[in-house]
Order: sequence, then C-alpha cells, then structure tokens
Amino acid sequence: MSSDKKTFSPEELAHHDGKSQSTAYIAYQGRVIDVSSSKLWPKGTHMKRHEAGQDLTEAFQDAPHGTEVLDRYPEIGRLPEAAGETEPESRPLPRIVQRFPMLKRHPHPMTVHFPIVFSIAAVLFTLLYLMSGHAAFEATAWHCLGANILFTPVALLTGLYTWWLNYMAQPLRPVIAKLILSPILLALSLIAFFWRLARPELLIHLDPSGLLYLLLILVLFPLVATIGWFGASLTFPVHKE
Repeated sequence: MSSDKKTFSPEELAHHDGKSQSTAYIAYQGRVIDVSSSKLWPKGTHMKRHEAGQDLTEAFQDAPHGTEVLDRYPEIGRLPEAAGETEPESRPLPRIVQRFPMLKRHPHPMTVHFPIVFSIAAVLFTLLYLMSGHAAFEATAWHCLGANILFTPVALLTGLYTWWLNYMAQPLRPVIAKLILSPILLALSLIAFFWRLARPELLIHLDPSGLLYLLLILVLFPLVATIGWFGASLTFPVHKE
C-alpha cells in the first residue's frame, strides 16, 4: 500500500516547513504526514513549540493526545529509516516521572474539571434557591463552594506540573492568563464560603451585604468559564485566518 509513496530525505522534509513553502509536513515513526490543512499548524508551527519539516517522533511522547490525531491527515511518504521499523529512542523522562509513572498520564486535564463543575454548580444552585425559596438549594450551593475550594489548589498544582512537563514552562499567553485568574477564583470562593459560614441568612432578605454576596457568587461563572476557555485554547487553539 505504501510502496508507491515517496521517500523523503531529512533535507527534503525540512524544506516543507510551512514557511518557505505553503506545505507543512511532519514525520512520525517514519511516516511523513501532510498537516498543511490543519488550523493547528499555522505557518508550520504547532502550539508555539513544534515546527513542521521535522521528525517529531520523540517530541510526540509528551503530547497530551494520542497518535490517532495523525490519522486525520494524509500520509504522503516515508523516511528512509522507516524500512527497518526500528523503535525510536526515547529521551530520559524527568526523575519524578520515572519514580511515579502514573504522572505521565497528565493529571491536570482530569482534575481541572472539578473546580469548573463546582463553581458553575454553586451559581446554578444559588439561582434555583432565589427562584424557588427552597433552603436546600442554597445549602447545596454552599457545599459546592466548599468543594471548589478543595479542588482548585489541586487543579493549580497539576496545571503547573503539566505546564512544566509538556510546555517546558514557556510563558504562553493562555497559561499566564490561567495563572492569574485561578488564584482569583480561589480567593473569591474563600471569601464567599466563610462569609456565608459566618452569616447563613445572607440571601434571605437580600440587603446590601446579601446582594454583594450574590454578586460574588455570580461572578464565579464568567471567571471559571474564562479560565476554561484559555485551557481549551491550549489543546484546541483557535487561529484567525
């Protein structure tokens, strides 16, 4: 099936870098893949880190996705070394990852969903309380706020770890935004939680302090949505034409 495909030398592959030509080719385990049509490779660059025209077999080990993404694009050739089907030599993993192999599974994409869900749930249950008057909804909102406080530091720590492991702690704009907004989310959640703990009747009469507390709860929604958007832009970047 692949016998009629072109064999690319490393020099030929390097020529298709998405800059000197409009075509952007990458190689993985001997396969040469045309990613020119992908919006994730604008001008031959992926995630501001990987350049087209190169063999990315080794770099792929740290990718937060599997090799199935490569099947979306046409395989247009092979590298000469591919004939032997040799396994690529892997670079040494960080010592902590060698000691705890589970850390290779990128824990941040899993843990980050908890503060997102609990922040949104705190807002929604608060609104349900205001519409229905059932105290159970208000109590549930407060419990979700507490869960948000527990999981936000975990998401922050795993996010820092993933930033270091996957992106070599490069100052990427989405990461910097998340590093600024996430502590703000935690601080607002702490203020609201302990304020409600000290004054359980805050939302009953909606006096000025109650309205301020309500505003504090409502602002969690756009805040966590913005944090989530910046996180998603790392995995699914949006580029203007």
